[in-house]
Amino acid sequence: MTLKDKLTAEIEARRDDLTALCRDLIRIPTLNPPGQNYREICDYLDRRLLKSGFHTELVRAQGAKGDSDKYPRWNIVARREGARPGECVHFNSHIDVVEVGRGWTTDPFGGEVKDGKVYGRGACDMKGGLAASIVAAEAFIAICPDYAGAIEISGTADEESGGFGGVAYLAEKGYFDPARVQHVIIPEPLNKDRICLGHRGVWWAEIETYGEIAHGSMPFLGDCAVRHMGAVMHEMEETLFPALAQKRTDMPVVPEGARQSTLNINSIHGGEAEQDPDYTGLPSPCVPDSCRMVIDRRFLIEEDIDEVQEEIHAILRAVKERRATFSYDVRELQRVLPTMTEKSAPVVQTVARAITDVLATDPQYVVSPGTYDQKHIDRIGRLKNCIAYGPGILDLAHKPDEYVGIDDMVDSAKIMALSLAELLAPGH
Repeated sequence: MTLKDKLTAEIEARRDDLTALCRDLIRIPTLNPPGQNYREICDYLDRRLLKSGFHTELVRAQGAKGDSDKYPRWNIVARREGARPGECVHFNSHIDVVEVGRGWTTDPFGGEVKDGKVYGRGACDMKGGLAASIVAAEAFIAICPDYAGAIEISGTADEESGGFGGVAYLAEKGYFDPARVQHVIIPEPLNKDRICLGHRGVWWAEIETYGEIAHGSMPFLGDCAVRHMGAVMHEMEETLFPALAQKRTDMPVVPEGARQSTLNINSIHGGEAEQDPDYTGLPSPCVPDSCRMVIDRRFLIEEDIDEVQEEIHAILRAVKERRATFSYDVRELQRVLPTMTEKSAPVVQTVARAITDVLATDPQYVVSPGTYDQKHIDRIGRLKNCIAYGPGILDLAHKPDEYVGIDDMVDSAKIMALSLAELLAPGH
């Protein structure tokens, strides 16, 4: 048998184990926010990877955004050294999942198997990918125990809220230094025949408009901050949204609608604070003197971050010219520049050949509409040889009845194992 035949047979033999691992991970509800059960899932991964011969570290991101004694930001980094010196291949998966939302017909944390699919929040994004990478590494080690270099597997916190308590923290501590790690694969759900080279940029900001509080029966004695925000939104609808729709990129962003610049109004809150759910009274009659809006601006590699910000400031200046009492603040919450790994990079070429070997098709090269943890590996770790590749359908992420196909996990695990073979056991 060829090495490819041995690896694919080994992974097929582990199909049930791969499915069970994915189900177990889904059953640990690592909801973020607020960041629940991070230690529990890291402990589970610790037990699994220790049995496979990995040296493991549990790393709390002390002091990072989101970290607290109530919700500590735990990460796991596991490393298995080979029989001789060589390069390191690192599989990085985030352990957190987003809120459940409405509309589910299955238990979001049940890990139900139906029609060849595993259902649950995080099945696709990205516990299926994490499971596939673990089984791929274990199968490769079983077939090629004398490999060179090292294999690393990490499970990291908070990717869904920026990754500052996860990959960003680890990158700052040197875990993604190019002297330590040479190849990174992030098993995000971009479809098993696609290689994701990078992502668009993002600028998050909070706009706050101000007014003057007064009795709600006499609003003419106050100044309504919510109405001011309404004027901002009207100006966005009239000028900004049409302008963004005209901006297009040559980056191979998927889906097609994301090949333009976009702006999402993430949240709006004006007036008095919402009360606890057990409060049964009415709100007090007040004119709101503050209104806050969080915006999520996704921009293209052809755009400059200063121009992105200026678009918002121009909107606010235009509103101020028409409203005598209009005042506001803009606070930046997050900025991430677009990134795209070259197709000629070693990890891209290796995974591309493995996709062709396993699926008998040429890979598609895509760019993600949203950012993921490549941004920290690139910006902080200064490691450019990084891609996202994993099982799952991108459009299912964050949706009700999220699932990952078992065949897709198996095929992706084969592709990951073949990639390990080329990078760490050439000529085996």
